[in-house]
Amino acid sequence: MEYIYSAMVLYSAGKDITEDAINAVLTAAGVDADAAKIKALVASLEGVDIKEAIASAAVAAPAAVAAPAAGAAAAADAPAAAEEPEEEAVSEEEAAAGLSALFG
Repeated sequence: MEYIYSAMVLYSAGKDITEDAINAVLTAAGVDADAAKIKALVASLEGVDIKEAIASAAVAAPAAVAAPAAGAAAAADAPAAAEEPEEEAVSEEEAAAGLSALFG
């Protein structure tokens, strides 16, 4: 997440989101930056209108909050399950691909 946050800091400061700039932000924060992750982030953000992506995420957020609330009411009526569902492991490549879908 620190890679995404560094890009958002640069965006909100009005700076170009480059590999060097992200590396500088991460280094200043005390993060041991991975050059491959930085390169993947910059590539995934290339050509993305971040302002538009943030606006569309803000519109989608209320709908995403309402759906779990309805599911929680139905879950309260059902008996508790003996097992918790297992979380799926996501590789860094899949996460990077998801990132480009988020902003593009």
